[in-house]
This record gives sequence, structure tokens and C-alpha cells, in this order.
Amino acid sequence: MENKHFVADFANNLDEVDAVTIHSSAKSVSAFSKTIYSLVHNPLFIVSSLILFLLLIIAVFPGLFTQIDPTRCVIREASLPIGTNGEYTKSFHLLGTTGLGCDEFARIIYGARTSLLVGFFVMVISTSIGCVLGAIAGYFGGILDSIISRITDVFFAIPLILGAVALLQLLKDADPFWKVVLTLSIFGWTSSARLMRSSVMETKTQEYVTSVRALGMEKLTILFKHVIPNAISPIIAIAMISMSVYIVADSALSFLGVGMNSSVVSWGVDIANAQTTLQSNPGLLLYPSIALAITALSFMFLGDSINDAIDPKKRRR
Repeated sequence: MENKHFVADFANNLDEVDAVTIHSSAKSVSAFSKTIYSLVHNPLFIVSSLILFLLLIIAVFPGLFTQIDPTRCVIREASLPIGTNGEYTKSFHLLGTTGLGCDEFARIIYGARTSLLVGFFVMVISTSIGCVLGAIAGYFGGILDSIISRITDVFFAIPLILGAVALLQLLKDADPFWKVVLTLSIFGWTSSARLMRSSVMETKTQEYVTSVRALGMEKLTILFKHVIPNAISPIIAIAMISMSVYIVADSALSFLGVGMNSSVVSWGVDIANAQTTLQSNPGLLLYPSIALAITALSFMFLGDSINDAIDPKKRRR
């Protein structure tokens, strides 16, 4: 049987094909554009961003949502039910009052500032420590990598809450806010360090890094100018997820009695104080717990969305 081959007649159609025109009309999409497109089309990113934006407004401008002082407690108005007008303060208590007569809604509104600030400062400090140590270990390697990796393993083996409880016992006289931030930062940098190390080890083998190294550029300059900026993308996602962990850890430490003291308006403090009125008024435990859960889940969903967007394997096409 005779084989027939059909070849397109390009000779008669050369005038119709213009490679330059095709090249100029093609639209190149950068990785950044793909990331933004993936984020704005992700419902989890939109919802979590809106919730966190609202929480930010609440934390910065709590006076827009309540005019009641969260630290003003009237014993005669203790444990009032939802939607009660105070007889002595003449204030409307939307979520009732605590066992000491403090407005529960006002404490939740003002408590958002404490929780977000703790999560933010711990995230910045721990991520900075982890990025620097992980980048140095991954780029230079050798004995320096071994030392940093072993130190990371030691801190990674210590549970966050257990290590924080032990250290906070030694810092009883310190400022309650900053001692919690410092303690959580000391035990919270290991995940960032490990991720940064692996990302730098992958980035330093790229051709552009080899090129600048061949030009005689100093190692530290290459590390901070070329390697870290191109290896830090995965850290952004884990930093958002870590904020949810730190916010919950702050509340857990306050619940255990070693974190924020009762003079600080915090969700963790309110959850701890609600233990005494759990049977008579379970709402005092429920309301700050819901606020804490929504905040933690929002940061977690935001981090997952960013991780899906910057990872080419997970990015939606």
C-alpha cells in the first residue's frame, strides 16, 4: 500500500505568515500577573481579606464600633444578659457584661488590637530570624549549615506552648505584652528557617546566580541582592499562616495564666476569666472564642491562598 505524505504548501502562503507580527502581538504574562490573577479569582482569598480588613479597622479605630470603655467595670451590673440596658451606666450592653460588670462587646472590640499586635510583632521578629539563619545556612552550607541546622532541630523539638510557659515563668516581672512577643518569637522561628534554607539552596543553583558569581560579586551581596529576594516568596505564605498560630498561642498562654494579665484587654484574658461563669453564662466564653477562631481561620485561609497562587504546581490555569 502506497504511503502518502501531505505537506502544507508554505511557498504560496509566506506572505500570509509574518513571524514578527505574531511575536509582537503575543502577550507575555509575568509570574506576578499570574499570581495576582490567581488571588483575585480565589474566593477564600477575597473572603479572608475582607474579614482581616474589617479586623484591622476594628483594631485601629475601636471607637467607631463602641463608645464604652472596656476597662470600666460596675459590679452592680455584673453578668447582665444580652441586649440589656445598664441601670447605673445607662449604656446598652449588646452582648451583656462579664462577672465583674465590664461590657463584653467593648472588650471583644478592644481585644482585637492586642491579639493582632501580638501576632504581627511575633510574625515579623520570628520570620526575620528564620529568614536570616535559613538563608545563611542554605547559601554557605558546610559546617555553618550543620551548626544552624542542629540549633534549628533543638528549638523545633521544643513544643511552642511548653517552651513559652517555661520561659514566661522567668519573666514574671516584665511587661506582659512584650514578654509574650519575645517568648513566642524565640520558639517560633524554626519553620521559617527550614523553609528559607531549602528555598535558598534551590535558588542559588539558578543560572543568573551563577552568572553574577562569575562576575566576581561578593557572596554576601549575591545573597542579599539576588538570592533572598527570589527565594522569599514561600515565606510570605507561611508567615500569614504563622500569625494564626501566634494569635491562638497568645490566648492559650493567657488561659494558662502565664500570658497577659488581667489588666490587659485581650481575648485570651476574657476566655480565662470566663471559666468561673461557664455554667451560669457560657456566652462569656463563646463570644471571644468565636472572634479568636474567625481571626485565626482568616489568616490561615489567606496564607493557603497565597501559597496556592505563588506555587506554579498549584496555581489555577
